[in-house]
Amino acid sequence: MQSDSQNLATLLKLPVDGMTCAACSTRLERVLGKQPGVSRAVVNLASNSAVIEFDKRLLSSDDITAAINKAGFSVPSETYELLIGGMTCAACSGRLEKVLSRLPGVERAAVNLATEKASITAPSGVLSVQEAIAAVEKAGFTAQPAATAAEQQAKLEQQKQQASRKELLQLILAVLLTLPLALPMLLMPLGIHAELPAPWQMVLATPVQFWLGWRFYEGAFKSLRGGAGNMDVLVAMGTSAAWGLSAWVTITGGAGGHLYFEAAAMVITLVLLGKWLEGRAKRSAASAIRALMDLQPELARVERNGAIIEVPAETVIQGEVVVIRPGERVPVDGVILEGVSQLDESLITGESLPVERGVSDRVTGASVNGDGLLRIQATTVGTESTLSRIIRLVESAQASKAPVQKLVDQISAVFVPVVALIALVTFLGWWLIGSNLEVAFIASVSVLVIACPCALGLATPTALMVGTGVAARKGVLIKDAEALERAHHSTAVVLDKTGTLTLGKPTVESIVSQDEDTSDLLLLTASAQQGSEHPLAHAILNQAEKEALDLLPVADFKTWPGRGLSARIGQQTLLVGNRRLMTEAAVDLSDLLAQGEALESSGRTLMWVAETASLKRLLGFIAVSDPVKPEAVNAVAALKRKGIHTVMLTGDNRYASQAVADAVGVDQVVSEVLPEEKSAEVQRLKAAGYVVAMVGDGINDAPALAAADVGMAMGTGTDVAMHTAGVTLMRGDPGLIADALSISHATYNKIRQNLFWALIYNLVAIPLAASGMLNPVVAGAAMAMSSVSVVSNSLLLRRWRRAD
Repeated sequence: MQSDSQNLATLLKLPVDGMTCAACSTRLERVLGKQPGVSRAVVNLASNSAVIEFDKRLLSSDDITAAINKAGFSVPSETYELLIGGMTCAACSGRLEKVLSRLPGVERAAVNLATEKASITAPSGVLSVQEAIAAVEKAGFTAQPAATAAEQQAKLEQQKQQASRKELLQLILAVLLTLPLALPMLLMPLGIHAELPAPWQMVLATPVQFWLGWRFYEGAFKSLRGGAGNMDVLVAMGTSAAWGLSAWVTITGGAGGHLYFEAAAMVITLVLLGKWLEGRAKRSAASAIRALMDLQPELARVERNGAIIEVPAETVIQGEVVVIRPGERVPVDGVILEGVSQLDESLITGESLPVERGVSDRVTGASVNGDGLLRIQATTVGTESTLSRIIRLVESAQASKAPVQKLVDQISAVFVPVVALIALVTFLGWWLIGSNLEVAFIASVSVLVIACPCALGLATPTALMVGTGVAARKGVLIKDAEALERAHHSTAVVLDKTGTLTLGKPTVESIVSQDEDTSDLLLLTASAQQGSEHPLAHAILNQAEKEALDLLPVADFKTWPGRGLSARIGQQTLLVGNRRLMTEAAVDLSDLLAQGEALESSGRTLMWVAETASLKRLLGFIAVSDPVKPEAVNAVAALKRKGIHTVMLTGDNRYASQAVADAVGVDQVVSEVLPEEKSAEVQRLKAAGYVVAMVGDGINDAPALAAADVGMAMGTGTDVAMHTAGVTLMRGDPGLIADALSISHATYNKIRQNLFWALIYNLVAIPLAASGMLNPVVAGAAMAMSSVSVVSNSLLLRRWRRAD
């Protein structure tokens, strides 16, 4: 039943418009969390998005969109255009239109027979192009995107730029209207008194208040309609009070009454300036995702029907042959069929130097081809490509919430009501101690205007966005905020040997046979290894290929995890593995034990070979070596400089393990452990008080990766390891381990700094405003700059560099 429930769980990410502060995101998160079937809802103010995990039997994407709209926010829609083939009459277009209209979330579907195009409008993130194409094909037609994903992204960026230009224009108008109101106040210290007549002040202030400042009223209304308050409520209340009192004095001609038109206009102008600067900073913080999306090539050259044609890269089908010219970006993941070239993978893996790739080597989409012509066979395309998975991981990490954010959400939920109460108490307090109404009024308005929940709401997500973006550019992919937070607490790092500290490409050093010819022993062993994916098996098979041996058929193949394998070759039943396997099978190793131990002590790994069909008889052993990675010594030294306890965990023999450990300088070695024992070793370290990070690359490391406080998978390893780990290192450089911990530490330092300043700002500023020491104009400026300072502080993370 649990498996069925998991299969029916749907993860949906939606952009959300209308959120202006942390109170908005908290309220929407609460609304979504109460929907039937929702198991998880995370709303991120910095990226203006919501991630919802729900049971599709109880809830639809339409229901979620409706709930967001009802809460006073909106999900922006996007329109897909498809080129349709196979329509012959109006009945075809009508039928297809009905099919598309019934798709989940579709708001409008129109099919034009003349242009052979379909236009589909749906909330962003609800319906993918691939789902729409699948529905068209199921209806009996053909379809392909009329615009590539890159073009759609460019269109989205254009819309954002237009919105930014509109905000800038409104800001300029607000400044022009506010300047005549502010100048007299600024000139007063110089002895110049040039105050405008009250009617003129009202004429200038009114459009600022109700036209350019309308967004605050709209946001406040939606927030209050949803049963909560936000920053817009505070701004609207404070400036409306200042404008309203001034308007009453102007209209009634109240003698001696002071005017606060300039205060209301300046507060709105300064908040608009802060919002515009904040928007620019947030777009900059989200640049990592845009940079990754920009890597996706728009076109691919595909061999079809004997000709090379250009097609949108996202329409390439798995198995098709793609031609890549020198200097072009690789459009899809694939395997090289023909050609040799240097590929620049720096923007994917962070590796600064080009790497050589030849026939049978894998290439990653978005890497740049050097000077060779390549023919590759597409292996993973579309949303399953390496680049798409990287983008999803970064988006997921940026949308997730750090545990510390829960406290911030609780504060934000009560922030606005508490501030409104403080403003009321301030007014009553000044009035009761005998001050005139003007002093009480100014102090209460200052409290409303200076309070800033936005700085609190942006403190954590902006730092996470920049931190995960920096990590991605350096070749470190972080799955979620919890992994990022746990990583910087790590006090012990457990390192798998093969593929993490060593190259993971062992080669045969020597073959020792008991009484057989060494070629015969290699032939039997290689034939038995045909069913294995272990790196040592690859070493044997590669050696057999070098010696041009014709392998024999294998039967009854069985693996013994952490030990070796058994198989039948012809009439012989073979046992191939380590000393533990031979001991368990009661095979006598005494004839070759001394020679084997001498090789093991020099760092070689032995694969013993025995025949077990009738009498158990040792045939010999094959010694292989796996060189230590050049970066491993510096990587371990970097961890030890951070005061981290380093442990090497391996299933290899103790002699070979110790030789590698001595070479790289780890603090502790645990050898000859089975895969199921690795997780127990991790648990033992945790019980000893360590916060454990486990680094591995194979299927046998998955249990230990899951058991660790934070798992790190080498990107050169298996998908199982990368799925289990919270952090993926995109290239085989163990130096990335220290980088991941350093970026995590830097990110959480920024979060702490941001939260400290946001809390201190409100704790200091609100009492100052309540005591009458700040006027509304200064309060408005301080409030606007607090959010900008928090985002700007987060952006400083982009200066992170690896320590030498």
